[in-house]
Parts: sequence; structure tokens; C-alpha cells
Amino acid sequence: MNILVIADPGKCIGCRTCEVACVLAHAAPDAIHKLAAAHFIPRLKLIKTSKVSTPVQCRQCEDAPCAKVCPTRALVLNHNSVQVVQTRCIGCKSCVMACPYGAMEIVTRVAVLQERQPAAGGPLVEAYKCDLCIHRPQGPSCIDVCPTKAIYTIDAKVLSDNLRKKREQAAVAQM
Repeated sequence: MNILVIADPGKCIGCRTCEVACVLAHAAPDAIHKLAAAHFIPRLKLIKTSKVSTPVQCRQCEDAPCAKVCPTRALVLNHNSVQVVQTRCIGCKSCVMACPYGAMEIVTRVAVLQERQPAAGGPLVEAYKCDLCIHRPQGPSCIDVCPTKAIYTIDAKVLSDNLRKKREQAAVAQM
């Protein structure tokens, strides 16, 4: 079963700390420039309306539609999550169209061979999505920094059990 990162809109204050943590978690240690608007590409997106705010991130679907439609198999199930193999991604946007949660994004950036020198061949096109910060032993960075603890992980089995209990309670209430 996959691990899910869940956000509670009732606790989210829309501070965008989760987005900053996401960008920094995927940047080189000396890459503070990643916070500049031109380079700021979090793998989750905060959605704000007049009534609610909540981060939207990949649901790590076990039967991931994004992976099913990828013609180059750039999206793979690895460590109980859907991961992007950037070297395979051709930027076709099939995954963006297939994701029912709007969690996939195609990003275009300049390929860099050496510091500040563009690579020959033009820009890179990459699929971006939440990868559960699998490179961090302590887990997703967004969870660690959320000041209201609106973001947390839940095992898919626990989520399924909770849904079953709610259905049972609803059925009993109807009697």
C-alpha cells in the first residue's frame, strides 16, 4: 500500500511554507537562488480561494493513471510511490492530462552543463510531481515545516479502514 500525504483544509492557513520547503528539499545545498520567482517550482501547489486554502499534491495512486499513459515509462512505482525518471521524460503532457488530481506539471527550464552556461540543444522539459521526498530519511519536508500541522501522512490501509468505519456509522445512523 502506498503512503499518502494529506492536507486538512480546515487547518491550512495558506502560508506557502510547504511550497518553500519543497523547493529547498529538491535544491542543491547552496541553491538559495531557487527561491527566485523564475526558479521557484514546488512539487505541490497551494490552492487559495476566499473560503479555503490547501496544498494539492500527488496522491501516489497504486494504479496510477499518469504512469499508465506515459509512452516512455518515465513514471514508475518505486518505494511505494510514483516517481519520475527525468531521463525518460519527453514532456508530452500525457501524464498531466491523465492525473485526476491536477498534481502533475510539465516544467521547462534551461539545461545547464556548467555553472551559468546553457547546454547545447535547448531547454529541458520535465514532469514534476510530489515524490514524497524519498531522498530525505525523515520524509516529506512539507510535513516538517507546516506551522499548523495541516499536512500529514497516512497509510492507504488506514485511510481505507477509516472510510469503512464512516460508512458503517452512516449505515447504523439510518436504522
